[in-house]
Amino acid sequence: MTPASISASRLAERAHSPGRASFRRDEAVLPLYYETLSQAVGPMRWWPAKTPFEVVVGAILTQNTAWSNVERAMANLRGARLLTPAALARVPQAKLARLIRPSGYFRQKAKKLKTFVRFLRRDYGGSLTRMFRTPTKDLREQLLSIWGIGPETADSILLYAGEHPVFVVDAYTHRILRRHGLISEGSPDYEGVRSLFERQLPREVGVYNEFHALLVHVGKHWCKTRQPRCELCPLATYLPTAPAGAPALVSGRLTSERPEERWI
Repeated sequence: MTPASISASRLAERAHSPGRASFRRDEAVLPLYYETLSQAVGPMRWWPAKTPFEVVVGAILTQNTAWSNVERAMANLRGARLLTPAALARVPQAKLARLIRPSGYFRQKAKKLKTFVRFLRRDYGGSLTRMFRTPTKDLREQLLSIWGIGPETADSILLYAGEHPVFVVDAYTHRILRRHGLISEGSPDYEGVRSLFERQLPREVGVYNEFHALLVHVGKHWCKTRQPRCELCPLATYLPTAPAGAPALVSGRLTSERPEERWI
């Protein structure tokens, strides 16, 4: 099964005639979202890193900041030859903090990086390979017990660095699902949303990786906090009330009243 084909037959069933897609809010609609985004904007090829350890470092640095800031901090670490567990363990914490300053909250993040490499050395002899051989449930609990690592960071490490089948949920995911009426308003329910994705999708690393990256793309380009651009979003057809000018599903493919628009 390829990532872009998990729901082709179900999508086709809903596209025999022009108009908006129709479905019950309680059925498994996330495969349809995935199929639509895969056709419109994929593949994402995320996470950008040269090694699994770089993914771990990036997952910690990206907390509460934009990825462009993380890239600057990562470039500093790469230039200082510090993107290995042993090198990070040796470098003084104050120097580490200075190097990752572009990522924001740099003193706290330096402490978090140091805490992680101490855990890695203590429990796994400094080997990510050994760490990622641990069963997913057990390793997730271990990661969550480390100071400074919450569910989103732990799951990013598991999925993108360790290729464990765990779906990553972020603020973009919550925002998109709330606006589509798939989850309720109120405080974010990380575990509930993660469970929703893992129930409805095949338990495949490639699917989880790509879908999370596609939702991030939607959140950045269309489903913005203020002034969302729903009429341009490939997922507009699934909104409870479609915005004027939203694309429609015709014969299984997205169309738009403005053919010059392209999904970017």
